[in-house]
Amino acid sequence: MNWSAVDITILGPALIAGLLVTATHVPLGQRVLQRGIIFLDLAVAQVAGLGIIAAYSFNWQPGSWLVQLVAITAAIVGVLILNYTEKHWPDIQEAIIGSLFVLASSGSILLLASNPNGGEQLKELLVGQILWVSYDQLLPVLILYAAVLAVWFGISKRASSIQFYLLFALSITASVQLVGVYLVFATLIIPALAIRNLRKHKLVFGYLISGVGYMAGLIFAAIFDMPAGAMIVYSLAIMAMLIGWVLTKKQKS
Repeated sequence: MNWSAVDITILGPALIAGLLVTATHVPLGQRVLQRGIIFLDLAVAQVAGLGIIAAYSFNWQPGSWLVQLVAITAAIVGVLILNYTEKHWPDIQEAIIGSLFVLASSGSILLLASNPNGGEQLKELLVGQILWVSYDQLLPVLILYAAVLAVWFGISKRASSIQFYLLFALSITASVQLVGVYLVFATLIIPALAIRNLRKHKLVFGYLISGVGYMAGLIFAAIFDMPAGAMIVYSLAIMAMLIGWVLTKKQKS
């Protein structure tokens, strides 16, 4: 174990990135679970990722407004398709979501096939590079998430399907570039699973699970010199199981 690796100058921006993702994904994840469209986030994240990879194929600068525009456009097109299919073929919506995920994933592989750095770019898309996040990247995300949360908490109880999908697309597009597809899915679904049976304070405990999960994952990743994204996923799962178990016992007593 190497405790000296716990460096706030490196882990600080990464933790803030995790807390920003937590801020939007915990409430959105509850709605995803309620709607029974579990793999929606994976599909939309992969579509946004396809847009990012397509933009990179033009040698556009990572993080530039052109890349963001392509990624957001791809995600919005994806959610508009899913909103349409939900209205017309609700009985096969999960199958359509899964098919969209596979198509976007395969499209990313095809676009990267001739790129000598394609394997590394695909890995970054999936597992993220949270330790390389800078404070400069976080300010526009903070502004976007504040707007998303303001709208969401203003309309969440009466949000239409299309409003939910659009807010979801905007959030996912930003977060997949910060933390990767796997952490996007984990942050949305794992806390939501742990708190699904709570009668009150669901959001508080969801934020607690995710926030502590990110903090513990980053610390253990630094100490044991392990990939941060994968370690955070396991930390989220362990925190969800522990807190979920404690809450379940408390409700039964």
